[in-house]
Amino acid sequence: MRFGGLLANNDVTFDIYPGEIVGLIGPNGAGKTTLFNCISGFLRPTAGTVLFKGENITGLKPHQICHRGLARTFQITQPLRDMTVLENVMVGTFCRYPLTSQARAKAIEILKMTGMWAKRHQKGSELTIPDRKRLEIARALGTEPDLLILDEAMAGLNPAEIHEAVELVKTIQAQGITLFIIEHVMEAIMPIADRIVVLDAGRLIAEGPPSEIVHNERVIEAYLGEGRHVKRKEHTS
Repeated sequence: MRFGGLLANNDVTFDIYPGEIVGLIGPNGAGKTTLFNCISGFLRPTAGTVLFKGENITGLKPHQICHRGLARTFQITQPLRDMTVLENVMVGTFCRYPLTSQARAKAIEILKMTGMWAKRHQKGSELTIPDRKRLEIARALGTEPDLLILDEAMAGLNPAEIHEAVELVKTIQAQGITLFIIEHVMEAIMPIADRIVVLDAGRLIAEGPPSEIVHNERVIEAYLGEGRHVKRKEHTS
């Protein structure tokens, strides 16, 4: 992806497989959000191809990509301020369920899953930052995505809130949804990710399981720094 003389994404190629949690990390300005924007249709790539479920979706509009099963959140949450939490989520569920009763039932299901049921009557303008982030995820889930991409969903949260967000990510994955996550909170993404993709200056410099990434010299130099300690992905038998 080129902006004038700047290559924001340069020859970035990787795969995401169904059911995975894939983390996307790198320093500020590495091109992470630009990559998300190209994948989700908010930017048209100046070169290259985006394939989703075997279909070339390069250059499609965001709503067209969403209807194909790819949803995203944004760093800066923007709930519909004068609508209730329930109504906000119904905006998403109407994409799949044209009948109000069906859209409402699906929205209620999502609010319960995301821990926002108790806030269903609050307006978007009344929510705290953590609740806005949960609502952002709930709205995206309302479109019933196969792939959900999250842009710094844990930024600005305290440790307890990060733990809750991690548990929500696990719950979403358990529903059969694949996740691609930009995250700077290494202690959150490393234990749950199956693979990590690392960008620096618009280029992919590493890809692999967290246990390898934390020892990769290029990644340490570009982003992690010396002395960074993170847990490996948790596996349950």
